[in-house]
Amino acid sequence: MKIQRVFDAHFHIIDPDFPLQENNGYLPDPFGVTQYQERIADLGVSGGAVVSGSFQGFDQGYLIAALEALGPHYVGVTQIPADTEDEKILELHRHGVRAVRFNVRRGGSASLEDLDRLARRVYDLVGWHTELYIDARELPEIMPVVSALPAVSVDHLGLHEEGLLSLLALVERGMKVKATGFGRIELDPTKAIKEIVKANPHALMVGTDLPSTRARRPFQDTDFALICDALDEEQVEDVFWNNAADWYLR
Repeated sequence: MKIQRVFDAHFHIIDPDFPLQENNGYLPDPFGVTQYQERIADLGVSGGAVVSGSFQGFDQGYLIAALEALGPHYVGVTQIPADTEDEKILELHRHGVRAVRFNVRRGGSASLEDLDRLARRVYDLVGWHTELYIDARELPEIMPVVSALPAVSVDHLGLHEEGLLSLLALVERGMKVKATGFGRIELDPTKAIKEIVKANPHALMVGTDLPSTRARRPFQDTDFALICDALDEEQVEDVFWNNAADWYLR
C-alpha cells in the first residue's frame, strides 16, 4: 500500500535553547526542527502534532518556536498547570496549540480532580482535547472520569495488552488512539490496530514518536509499513491522515 500523506500525530522537539528538566533522572539529547524534518523527509509527512514531554515541564517557549518554524498543518500539544489563566490558554491557542497532555505514566502534572476540571475548561474555552500518556491497565480506575470527558486521546496504543479491553471500551465511546511508540509497548500492535479500527474506524491516528526518548528502540520506517499491513486499503487514508487532521486541524 502506498501512503499518500501522513499526519504525524505524535513527535517531540527538544531544543536546548529552552528550559529542560530531568524526569526520573533522565534528560534527552537535542532534537531540533531541522533534525526532525530531515528524518521524516521520505515518509510523506505533511503535518503533525508537537507533543510536550515530561522533561519540558510547563515551558511553552520551545513549543511556540517549533510551531513557527514548522508552519501550517502543525499544531502543539502542551502541558499547563491546573490554575493557568484563561488569557494564557487563549494565547497558546493563537500560536497553534490544540490539546493539553497529562502524563499519568511518568508522574502526572495534575490530580484526577484537576485533570477533569482542566480538561473541561480548555475544551469549553478553546475546543482543546485531552491527551493521556497512560498504561491502559490503569484505565478502569479512572474510567468514570475519562469516559465523561468531551474529547480524549491515548498515546502509544495504551502500552499494554492487559489494558486493551478497557481501551476498546473507550474507543467505542469516541476516544482516539495513537499508533505510536512501538518500541515502548507490551502488546501486539497488529492485533491492537485491527481491533481499534473495528471498534471505531475514525479512532486511530499514526505518529513517529520521534526522537523516541527512553524507548527500547526508536521509530523505524517499517513501523508505518506494519500499520499499513494491518489495514484494508480503503482504511489507509483515514488512519494516516484524515482521522488526525479532523481531530487536530478542525
